[in-house]
Amino acid sequence: MAAGRVLFPLLLLFFFALPSSSTNSEGNALFALKSRLSDPNKVLQSWDDTLVNPCTWFHVTCNSDNHVIRLDLGNSNISGHLGPELGQLEYLQYLELYGNDISGTLPEELGNLKNLVSLDLYSNQLEGQIPKSFGRMRSLKFLRLNNNKLTGPIPRELTALSNFKILDVSNNDLCGTIPTDGPFVQFSYQSFENNNRLNGPELQGLVAYDFGC
Repeated sequence: MAAGRVLFPLLLLFFFALPSSSTNSEGNALFALKSRLSDPNKVLQSWDDTLVNPCTWFHVTCNSDNHVIRLDLGNSNISGHLGPELGQLEYLQYLELYGNDISGTLPEELGNLKNLVSLDLYSNQLEGQIPKSFGRMRSLKFLRLNNNKLTGPIPRELTALSNFKILDVSNNDLCGTIPTDGPFVQFSYQSFENNNRLNGPELQGLVAYDFGC
């Protein structure tokens, strides 16, 4: 009986010491991102996958429930590619990776980030098309993809984003026409400039949105 009284508190302590699967999955996702990146300045040196969760890592911010809500790696001299694991950061609100040398395409899985408010990937070497899945990011307010090598049309799915406030896709190689629905009515010409194959505002019913692509 005495041994049982000792064992029970120990079991409770062990139970509460276990990391939650969600915070572990977020740490795993970030560590997978680290494995895709070259980091000559060692800004990711604190990213240790043996820790309970990533909330003590530099450049990572968590909420009171130890969920990752912010990733700040702007101007960090990192290069490499983004991967689908970023779509597992379901509580993420700010993804700041601007001013680096990140190349490759934008993962479709970023569209899974339903809580994302700001996506700043400007001034990198990203290529390929803007994923249509970005239209699922219902909390998105700020999308800055300028100064990359993106191609293809502007996805019409973005017109359904009711919280959308700021868009900058200038200085890419986008084509087609500029949407005129929803939040796009408030975006200035500067949001789209220096895309030589972008043909001006969409003339609905007259010209296909991907005209010239």
